Amino acid sequence: MRDANQYGAAGVSGAGGTRSAAASNDKLHVLHSWSAHGALDPLVVTGAEGVHFSDESGRRWLDFSSQLVNVNVGHQHPKLIAAIKAQAEKLCTVAPYHANEATSEAARLIAEVAPGDLNRVFFTNGGAEAIENAIRMARLHTGRHKVLTAYRSYHGATAGAITATGDPRRWASEPGAPGFARFWGPYPYRSAFHSSDAQEECARALSHLADTIMVEGAKGIAAIVLEPVVGSSGILVPPDGYLQGVRALCDAHGIMLIADEVMAGFGRCGEWFAIDHWRVVPDLITFAKGVNSGYVPLGGVIMSDAISASFESRAYPGGLTYAGHPLACAAAVACIGIYREQGTIGHARRLGEEVFKPALQAMRDDRHPSVGDVRGLGAFWAIELVRDRATREPLVPFNAAGADNAPMVEFANACKRQGLWPFVVGNRVHVVPPLIIDEQTLRDGLAIIDEALDVADRYCVG
Repeated sequence: MRDANQYGAAGVSGAGGTRSAAASNDKLHVLHSWSAHGALDPLVVTGAEGVHFSDESGRRWLDFSSQLVNVNVGHQHPKLIAAIKAQAEKLCTVAPYHANEATSEAARLIAEVAPGDLNRVFFTNGGAEAIENAIRMARLHTGRHKVLTAYRSYHGATAGAITATGDPRRWASEPGAPGFARFWGPYPYRSAFHSSDAQEECARALSHLADTIMVEGAKGIAAIVLEPVVGSSGILVPPDGYLQGVRALCDAHGIMLIADEVMAGFGRCGEWFAIDHWRVVPDLITFAKGVNSGYVPLGGVIMSDAISASFESRAYPGGLTYAGHPLACAAAVACIGIYREQGTIGHARRLGEEVFKPALQAMRDDRHPSVGDVRGLGAFWAIELVRDRATREPLVPFNAAGADNAPMVEFANACKRQGLWPFVVGNRVHVVPPLIIDEQTLRDGLAIIDEALDVADRYCVG
């Protein structure tokens, strides 16, 4: 389906050399996600600190992937580790039908930073389970069954979440769960609507969504699920007015708006939630990753008071053994505290405007013909690579694999030779370091990417 380790490091192999026990056991016994194990030679990671991690050879890597865009406060943050240790000494685990201090405090803090009247939290173990439950809640609340999702999207790999997903990762799991239909979201650089600018793209994308609602039958649609800023399918920042327009369409037809903030939330876009950038309030928010920087698995759904009321006198028919796990929730409490104490979210916003944006635009405008587009918010940016700027032909074909993907593998290897671990997917490099990165280290990493882009330039034909 895809090259080994395609989502994150473009199939780049590990350090090589003499195989350690960890590497040997991994090769014999571990099946890695999204990978053909015969082709995979993963790096054996032995430690990490701040914005770096280390492998078993002792090499230190600058983590420009935040692993899977989740280590927002960096690796091994002492306050986060201390909170997990303290909770482990007090209460490691408890059934989800009990209450406990860590879980209730995490819920309170999450509701406190959520927009509007989203005041109740249902905890899960990760983002895919959050999507599953948000869809179930929307269906139960509305009494409808159909769900609309975007083609350029990723929502997780469980049965319902992978069906909701628009990108090629769903193909191998088809046929999927029933009741899903898709639409095209805005993408000014590669407009499905032949738009000439962002304003026209916004208007035409909303018109297309309105038509999709009409032909799918508005009275049967429970929810529209979207990433306010599309994540692994492109880091696509919607034009101003688009999310407001989606909210208006949902209100007009009684459709629930589910904001998938698993990747874009908790500071990644310079706001608590990406959707806050447009001051839009959804009915449900799904979260994971940045809520506790991935130190212990945690996800969840934040719901409006109206949806919460649906389960005031009737049981919600869903749950997980480890939902609201005390260790995970204690990590969330500490992580939200770190965001506040260190001004992490404002720091990410400032870096976006003052460092990421001008540096990446200079790569596009002044130095690299292979850079077709740059876009992002906060510490969430994409560089889209092309062979020809005039035609916008991608550097590698859509869903490229094997030899077709060689230019992106070469680019990733060029970054790795300089000690930077990139996040490469499709014809793009996603520039997504931990939010705590200091300005000089960020500039150093961007300089490595700048140099590595010379590799991509060699493939340009126009």
